[in-house]
Amino acid sequence: MLKHLGARDGRWSVSGLLTQRSLSVLLIAGAVFYVVLILAQDPGKFLQFTLNGIVIGAIYAMVAMGFTLVYGTVWFFDLSYGAMATIGGYTVFYLSGQQRTIGRGSIHNTAVDIFVGALVAGVVAWVLYTWLYPNLRNRFDRRLLLASGFVLSILAGGYTGFLLSQPLSLNLIFGPVVGVMVAILAVWLLHLALGRPKTTSLKMAVAATVGLALGAYTALLLAVTPGANLYLSWVVGAAIAGATGLALYRGLYFYLRRRASSPLIMLVGSLGVLLTLTALVSIVFSPDGRPLPPPFGETPWRFWGASIKPFQVFNIGFTFVVFAGLVLLLFRTSFGKAVRAIGDDEEVARIVGINAPVIIAVIFALGAAIAATGGILLGEDLGIKPTNGLVLLLKGWVAAVVGGIGNIYGAILGGFVLGMVENYGVWFIPAAWKDAIAFGLLILFLSFWSRGLLPRK
Repeated sequence: MLKHLGARDGRWSVSGLLTQRSLSVLLIAGAVFYVVLILAQDPGKFLQFTLNGIVIGAIYAMVAMGFTLVYGTVWFFDLSYGAMATIGGYTVFYLSGQQRTIGRGSIHNTAVDIFVGALVAGVVAWVLYTWLYPNLRNRFDRRLLLASGFVLSILAGGYTGFLLSQPLSLNLIFGPVVGVMVAILAVWLLHLALGRPKTTSLKMAVAATVGLALGAYTALLLAVTPGANLYLSWVVGAAIAGATGLALYRGLYFYLRRRASSPLIMLVGSLGVLLTLTALVSIVFSPDGRPLPPPFGETPWRFWGASIKPFQVFNIGFTFVVFAGLVLLLFRTSFGKAVRAIGDDEEVARIVGINAPVIIAVIFALGAAIAATGGILLGEDLGIKPTNGLVLLLKGWVAAVVGGIGNIYGAILGGFVLGMVENYGVWFIPAAWKDAIAFGLLILFLSFWSRGLLPRK
């Protein structure tokens, strides 16, 4: 049948009746005609659909960037990635449960506090043993280092459990930690801006002073700002998801990658993790949809027959901030060079001295944190439910394929393209068809442009 249509080995031949180029021209012409048609019908409604597409496209782009970061490094479809988005949203819900009555009322659960604390303790122990211990074991007594690492891990786990049990004091308990992180980030960015080879003691002193000032100001601002607990819970949600992603890699995927004879085993394993975590969330919080506390900017801006909330504008801007941060991390740092080297050839990267297991673990943590951020932003806008993670996983995958799998630039492009296509596509049909449109777009790209709009080079 394919031969009659001009295909060879399942791919369209240049001399075929319908080549990829002619199909591209046909689809672009049809898309332009369709957009002009709906614009002429109702400009106000068209603007609203456009804004809706950009807003949801930003969420898809966020998830696609995290998905692409992991896939482009280890070339593995991590289906448990969707559960990280669910964990992020439900962490925010958990930390807001004692601040107001939601659904069944207080959702505080001591077992959850202990479990998450133990998880964080294990992650901190691994980080200390993997990163600090090799550099310090020749300078200090081995038993002293191990005992110190054990104590620090227990303290980190206990701090996390205490943090989860005191949501009303989140700004006082977690605010100083955020201040320290802001200070470190500011010093690092200034260090990059000044240039490492040319950095002097005076420049580093200036960078440290600026970083400490910003960190102290951030901690003070969080302590006195009403409603800061909600936004701190976003950070906690992303951090817990990141710790979960790292723990999954070190506790499961690392060994599966070494022993699995087929990528299918990895895929099935990650599917099991996704279903297990989704079921656990349903058991602890119930399968019903829940709202999150309203963020800032809930009063919409109205213009030209359309409206958009300030918080939705923030979502769009924050997506580009994350994108810029990833580009800076991947293309301006030695860590990014190591990530790209592992993505190109992991064995060669190991040979030249790159600690691939550690780099990959960090990537899994970072990807999980980004997925959680996407789940949080979506939950703040539309509410949360245990299946949100699965939906975001599928939409993030579609966006990554459309943009170009493995390409961070393609991920953000694919997210916005998917959002626009979904919203324009339901102009004449019910909105319930959005998912069908998204998967139809996926089939189209897999059939004719499997490398996406911006293929990885």
